[in-house]
Amino acid sequence: MNVTKMVVLQCIALVTRFPWAVAIFGFVSGVASFLLVEREQEKFAQIVSALMLLSWGWLALENLLQRSVSSWFGFKLPPPLLSFATQLVHQESLFFVVPFFFITTVWNGGQMVFTSLLIIAAFISIVDPIYYRWLAARRWLYFIFHGVTLFAVLLTALPIIFQLPTPKSYLLSLGIAILLSLPGIVRALPFNWWKRSLLTITGIVIVAIIGVSVRAWIPPATLRLTEVAVTDRIDDRNRSPENSLKVISVDQLRSGLYAYTAIRAPRGLNERIYHVWRRNGRIVDKIALDISGGREAGYRAWTHKLNFPPYPSGRWQIHVVTEANQVIGILRFQVVESTDEVIVEDDDMNPVEKIRAVLPEDLIPLEQLGGEDKQSETDGDQEETGVSEEDISGENESAQPAQESEFSPEELPADEPVEEEPEQISTDGDASEQPPSSPSPDQTTDDSIDKPRDEEKDEQVDSSNERVEEIVEQEPDQEKIEQDVVEEESITSESSEHSSEPAE
Repeated sequence: MNVTKMVVLQCIALVTRFPWAVAIFGFVSGVASFLLVEREQEKFAQIVSALMLLSWGWLALENLLQRSVSSWFGFKLPPPLLSFATQLVHQESLFFVVPFFFITTVWNGGQMVFTSLLIIAAFISIVDPIYYRWLAARRWLYFIFHGVTLFAVLLTALPIIFQLPTPKSYLLSLGIAILLSLPGIVRALPFNWWKRSLLTITGIVIVAIIGVSVRAWIPPATLRLTEVAVTDRIDDRNRSPENSLKVISVDQLRSGLYAYTAIRAPRGLNERIYHVWRRNGRIVDKIALDISGGREAGYRAWTHKLNFPPYPSGRWQIHVVTEANQVIGILRFQVVESTDEVIVEDDDMNPVEKIRAVLPEDLIPLEQLGGEDKQSETDGDQEETGVSEEDISGENESAQPAQESEFSPEELPADEPVEEEPEQISTDGDASEQPPSSPSPDQTTDDSIDKPRDEEKDEQVDSSNERVEEIVEQEPDQEKIEQDVVEEESITSESSEHSSEPAE
């Protein structure tokens, strides 16, 4: 007992003498944990995440553990040691989760706000004057800091340890963080117990509503894109795009476009994602895909869009999102009337064009957008999805998306409802295949048009044959008439000769 007490006291003395060592240790251990998870995910991810959760369990039961140590070992833990331990947990947790969120963040959207807050929190945790004099002195602000850090840790750890889908892990993380941090915030306020109780209940409801409303601003920590491409050809054997297109002509759209994505996820995690096709900010299609985690290079999946609006020119985006509407990444391309058109790159834009590129599209005149009507284009489109899966054991099988007929923009109905093609995803690493789709309305229209044309041709041939037969039938009558004329002439001549004989 005395030896343990001496060791604890020596550790306290060292920490008090070299406080900067705690910050360095927290930073190094947090980054090292992230690198170990990235390099040897199967061996270390669950262990590191479990240790993070255990450390937060220790913080939640801090008072109980302090009393237990006092009763078991006969001495009370000094407050500086508890403060350093709490700071160390914050440092390790933040520097463990910040790289995950930094990689998955879409920096031109609302996700930038949350990730920036985590980076600022990580910086505060390693600067002792700010952490102790400004943050720890304000207990309500300290518990907010505590809750945000716990929320980020749970978002990262729960999918890795328990293979929870992103929507479930988000709601569970939000609930745990609120229940463990909000009571501490309320206790730090100078109110009576009944006011604190009322504030606690009201705060839980308000924070829960806000958390659910802004989840699109929270990056999915364990999902990230490793390869993306917009292409018109997919190599089915290698399950990879043959090219990557940034500018596409209207004529090229006739064969359709593939949105190819490779998404890295923890092993054992089954997730449903969506490819949301947008044109000039308007949603055109939303196509679902099911992915499985475990492949280091990412789970490869693609969607094949065949039908486009009658006037498809413009700036297109494909948002890769989760069921909770959390953006994993964005693919961008531009559709032009002809490939001969000059596309001005961002670096070559003049100041006016740069301003137009930044301004919302509602503020730009229609003639700047090609003159088309900016209406919803969710009707009249048909999609085809193709999914490529990787076996856990590493066995690969080719995956081919089902084929559909080519489209004609002029024949596209204006108010045809959107119908998603059914998907069949096979398990155990088998590639998914889709049943061949039924003939499109365009095909039916073409067949109905071609059939009357063939009948008209047959009727014309029959009528021409009838006219030929009539002419052939009329020829004997003409010969008969001529023969009658000859006979009449011969009779007339004979009669004239006969009448002339008496005259002689």
